[in-house]
Amino acid sequence: MRRLPVPAPRRIIHPLRAVTSAVVSVQELPNDRRRVTIDHQPLNGVTPDMLLWWFENIAGTMPYDDGVVDRYLVWHPVDHIRWELARPSPGGGAQEGARFRIVEAFGARPEYYVDSVERVEKLDETGIRLVRRVLGVKVFELSHTWSRCDGHTHYVSVMEIGAVTRVFGLLNRYLTRSLFPARMADAWIVHNVEEVGLLEHILPALVPAVREAGSRET
Repeated sequence: MRRLPVPAPRRIIHPLRAVTSAVVSVQELPNDRRRVTIDHQPLNGVTPDMLLWWFENIAGTMPYDDGVVDRYLVWHPVDHIRWELARPSPGGGAQEGARFRIVEAFGARPEYYVDSVERVEKLDETGIRLVRRVLGVKVFELSHTWSRCDGHTHYVSVMEIGAVTRVFGLLNRYLTRSLFPARMADAWIVHNVEEVGLLEHILPALVPAVREAGSRET
């Protein structure tokens, strides 16, 4: 795929969370695998139902900074470049079985540019799981899991890079040392903490407004 340019950052109108707001662990696993876990500060005003709606409807637009912007770009005004539905789910749309194309550059730095397509192997009221497979073997997984608790939503992100299968050792080494090395994983941690925190500012107003507009149209 053609490399997309990193655009000038959009104005940030909501506060970005610091990494210290989350509990983060990075595990270097056997066979040159890596697991990054981020236990986020709870999201106030956000429900699991809103999060499910968000991942099913990222493709739309929304008001932002006196304009109308792609929702994906609002989700992180600095790092996000493009989201597209690379392949709809068997039932249509952004459901389980779909493929998401995600283009971003952590910190808007070209050396941290990512352009990847993953299959949505899970998307329901408890979370989403994005997976990349090679020859049927899982080599990358990003899962976001959420649950309602005491008036807010608990949200955990887990990224796993590398295959458990030992014959994929050379590929794992390339993934964790060259394609997505430790310094890039550190940049992703900052990115993920910031984008998840922004959902607290985006969803409480957006979801009810869109649903109300949809009900008026019908």
